[in-house]
Amino acid sequence: MRTKKGIVTSDKMDKTCVVTTHSYKVHPKYKKRYRVSKKYYAHDENNTSKMGDIIKIRECKPISKLKKWKFIEIVTA
Repeated sequence: MRTKKGIVTSDKMDKTCVVTTHSYKVHPKYKKRYRVSKKYYAHDENNTSKMGDIIKIRECKPISKLKKWKFIEIVTA
C-alpha cells in the first residue's frame, strides 16, 4: 500500500480532511524543476487532525466518491 505525507489544508468536514502533497517534476525540454500540488481526501475517524498539521495517509479501498485514503498519524502538529 502506498503512503504519503502532506499538509492538512481543510478539516471542516466530519471524519474527512483534505491533504495537500507537493512533488517536483522536471520540464522535458527546459530541464527546470517545478513544484506540483495534489489534493487527497482522507478518512479521519476521530477528527484528530487539524488544519496546518503534517500527517501521513495510506491508500485503502474506496470509502466514498472522493475518499480513497486513510489517516495514519500526525507527524508534526
